[in-house]
Amino acid sequence: MGQFCSLEDVLKLVERERQKMNKVVFTNGCFDLLHVGHVRYLQEAKKLGQFLVVALNTDTSVQKLKGPQRPIQNENDRGEILAALACVDATFLFSEETPAKVIQQIRPDILVKGGDWKIEQIVGSDFVQSYGGQVKSLKFVDGKSTTSLIEKSKS
Repeated sequence: MGQFCSLEDVLKLVERERQKMNKVVFTNGCFDLLHVGHVRYLQEAKKLGQFLVVALNTDTSVQKLKGPQRPIQNENDRGEILAALACVDATFLFSEETPAKVIQQIRPDILVKGGDWKIEQIVGSDFVQSYGGQVKSLKFVDGKSTTSLIEKSKS
């Protein structure tokens, strides 16, 4: 089971992993209603390295991105759920509009987003590639989204 902790703690964990020569994989998102698309995506991300870090949007930032009805679950619940997944090693909250600042602090070996993102659209891609890191857009699971779950629950 992973840890739901502060960015400062994540930075210490990342340093420990680097000393072991482990590759650090980074992703971010809202992860509002965890579904099979999320799980498959996170499992695939974990396969790319040894330590998967997930930056989780705060409730305030989710509202800005998704609208006033979101998130469905609060940030602490979302963080605890993500940390409970075997593939997630650490998760933390970030409130900035984009994860650019935390990507610069963590300096992941591999930066990933879902397949609905083109590599050149992924925040932090230029920075990660500037020091030899990799950026990947992983397979998107069609029909599996939080929005579709919310719509289905209304019918």
